[in-house]
Amino acid sequence: MRAAAVAFYGAALGLLLVGLRELLTGFEENRCSMTYMFEYPEYRRVSLPRRVARLYPAYGLYLYGEGLYAQETRALKLSGAPVLFLPGNAGSYKQARSLGSVALRKAENMEGGVHLNVFTVDFNEELVALYGGSLLRQTHFLHESIKAILRLYKQLKTPPQSVALVGHSMGGVVARALFTLPRFNPHLVSLIITQASPHMAPVLALDPYLLDFYTAVRQKWVNQAAKLRNITLLSVGGGYRDYQVRSGLTSLPCPPGDPNKLSLVVTAVPRTWVSTDHLSIVWCKELVLATVRAFFDLIDAQTRQFTDDPERRRSILNHHFIRHNVRTLRDVQDTSVPILDVPEAWSEVNSLRLSYRTPKEGQLKYFLFALPSRRNAYSHFYCRSNNLETSSWVFGCLHGNASSCGRAVDLSMGTELLPAYKVLVLSLADLSSFTHLVVSASNLNSKQFTVECEWQREESLTRSISVPHVLSFGFQASDITVNSSGLLHNIQLLHFHQVYQAFRISVVSQCRGTRDRLPSVYRMRVPWFQEDSFTTASAPSATEISGMLHTSRPDNGSSVLLQLHTAPNCQYKVSVRTSFPKVLGQVLRFCGPLVPVYTAVALLLACGGQLSSILASGRAADMSEAVGGALQLHKVNLPVYLLHILLSCCRDLLPLEDSLPPTPPDEALPEWAESGEEWHHLLAPLLYVLGAAVAFWASALLRLLVRLASLLLAPLHRPSVSRGAGTLRLRIRLLLAVCLVAAGSTSCGALAIAAAGLLHLNRVLRLQMTERSLSHMLNLAPQKQKPAANGALEAAAGERGGAPLLSESALQEVRDDLQLHLSLAALLLLPAVLSAPSLLHWSRSLRFCTQLDPDPCWLHSVPLVCVSLLLINCDTLQLSNSRLLPVVSCLPLPLAVAMATFSSLHLYRIAYFLSAVLVPLGVCCVL
Repeated sequence: MRAAAVAFYGAALGLLLVGLRELLTGFEENRCSMTYMFEYPEYRRVSLPRRVARLYPAYGLYLYGEGLYAQETRALKLSGAPVLFLPGNAGSYKQARSLGSVALRKAENMEGGVHLNVFTVDFNEELVALYGGSLLRQTHFLHESIKAILRLYKQLKTPPQSVALVGHSMGGVVARALFTLPRFNPHLVSLIITQASPHMAPVLALDPYLLDFYTAVRQKWVNQAAKLRNITLLSVGGGYRDYQVRSGLTSLPCPPGDPNKLSLVVTAVPRTWVSTDHLSIVWCKELVLATVRAFFDLIDAQTRQFTDDPERRRSILNHHFIRHNVRTLRDVQDTSVPILDVPEAWSEVNSLRLSYRTPKEGQLKYFLFALPSRRNAYSHFYCRSNNLETSSWVFGCLHGNASSCGRAVDLSMGTELLPAYKVLVLSLADLSSFTHLVVSASNLNSKQFTVECEWQREESLTRSISVPHVLSFGFQASDITVNSSGLLHNIQLLHFHQVYQAFRISVVSQCRGTRDRLPSVYRMRVPWFQEDSFTTASAPSATEISGMLHTSRPDNGSSVLLQLHTAPNCQYKVSVRTSFPKVLGQVLRFCGPLVPVYTAVALLLACGGQLSSILASGRAADMSEAVGGALQLHKVNLPVYLLHILLSCCRDLLPLEDSLPPTPPDEALPEWAESGEEWHHLLAPLLYVLGAAVAFWASALLRLLVRLASLLLAPLHRPSVSRGAGTLRLRIRLLLAVCLVAAGSTSCGALAIAAAGLLHLNRVLRLQMTERSLSHMLNLAPQKQKPAANGALEAAAGERGGAPLLSESALQEVRDDLQLHLSLAALLLLPAVLSAPSLLHWSRSLRFCTQLDPDPCWLHSVPLVCVSLLLINCDTLQLSNSRLLPVVSCLPLPLAVAMATFSSLHLYRIAYFLSAVLVPLGVCCVL
């Protein structure tokens, strides 16, 4: 039975490791370019009012500078446009150097002295993603910092009225929280750009303050969306390289239809097209350049400050972050342009496709495409060029002929920039007023490039393919072959719209001839979210694409589209297979926080199994067997599912929704629960298996560490053969309880919880050393095997002076106590682990304040400390004789069901459910 359990949990651990490996390493390599400082960076501290400095001694405001600019701004007499950078969880204010340095280099090429003043806030590198008690304090300090920044510009004739904010990680959430402050003037901030900020929900909810903060921010931006409509907000997710904050969480929880609230993934940003991890998104040169270009385009030429026009802000952000047109936004709005009338520069194209490479010598060249003869047979005109200059290149001719076009209308604004070339797709239905299309292939600067154009039929552009079932495990493939006589093909991946789906998409191209071709570009296009990804490949080649989603389809719209910008005269074979490792990676990416919940459930049920064993036989079961038998799917998942249905019905029937506790599928698994399939019901058992595997192997690791520690500490302790080793007298326990409770109330509750856990661990170590001493003595003693009254064998101790005999029953009693306290230690260490972020935050802030305020652990630290000191002296004999044990042994199962139901979104509640079991168990030791 033990071998079967080891094999089962070994396989479950293997699945978990495969998913973790895919989550942490199953993505492209880091293709971001590093940003470098050309001069030594300097951070000039901005003095704040005494009241602010006294209220926030751990925080600071700085101005970034380099070289001559740093010397010129020494007196803080500023004239640029203010930008304030906000670091995130454990982030440094010095992370602003990438943004500041690139902005300084950009300003050197700008006319009129237009430049940015980049400020940065020092939040003392607080762990606000795991401890929410400082978020409101950071928000208030940010408000004071903005007012202090604007005071620096009072000497200007047209001083700035607002500050642009750039927030990384939790800094972006703090930026949105500004608008929840009662005295905050919304006109002080009109533009916010966030990078890898979890706007939808916290990654881990380890304390109630974090969830309360998110609730307040969400309610403000949703309930008062009309008042905040003119605030331009852009959220950028990091893609699959960012395993700390998945990009689905970076979506803005705002009502649909607000054009000023933009959410996207960095892989879809033009001229960037790379995935970034959680830190590199700050210094990734491609993204920093896009941000800085947008900032400079946002500056009004007259005031040299950021524009107040929300429509202009939106159009500029769309230009730099969503669809990069070839014409800059500073161009005039008149689209009627003259074309040089040089007869030898004109060529009429009568074929269905044009492929032209400019010569090395500079020349003027125009290609003319007649529209009347193509309207009935074709629906679109497609053209691309690897000349990436931001210039007009496709025109519509109003009254042209086969050799010239006097006046034309610029149609280039619909151009989209791809990694290898720029592309323009025109619908012929929108070109009824034109007689010809003109494509410019002029290379007056003698730079060579290629232009390819063709006429297209809409019905032949798109083909469909059904993706394999997620449980096909890669054995089934969906194939489609595209005989590419054209330049663009769309393959609709039917039934691919859920985040639990993951595929390996291989594209193999075979071409006729060996001539040079433009590279192929494969684009995964997601209609409902800006999370497109691009892959560039030569032709012929074999390319593999990861098919995964950051968000599920919110409605019954279209599925994912694989867009192939292909080379002519090539054949493309597309094969789609389910990738089971990537599916596991998606499970952990979206539902990983549920694994600790089910780990706690397994440990709680293991403790309940030991209590039942003590009640039935007076002996504690082996911890490995107890944890191995804690996987009770029918006793946990079925009641959780029924309870969820009951609560959902009650929410529909009762008007007071807030009177009921939240259930996990309502918010934790929206992408899985809205699919309308059985996957969200099957997911909970899988997570339970993974959590039970973690509990099984974690308990095995705990036993191993205890044995190793007992070996190392054995020379420091006198050998003991009593089951009372490691127990404490009543006075000492009372004194320790008072000291720990006082320390927790005056410093940090997590400190008291950790100290209580270590005290109980000492009891386990002493029992382990006692068990080893007894085993050693019994093995060395001469065996006088005679039947005892109770059927046990007695062995002579062999000690001087006729010491009492040591029996196998005494050794068994110590082993029973050891197994019991191993389970109790595991339960007591769990709250210590969950409260570790509060302890770390307190320890890093000791030089400013000795007490953690607010303290999320203080409430449950008192019962945990008291019950831990009660359980130190507990043994199996006391429990078996307790009159409360029959009742207490029934508590773990219902509390485990409640924990699985109500702790998935609130991990800090695990400590409450553990206290609900441990407190009655501590009472059993005295009654």
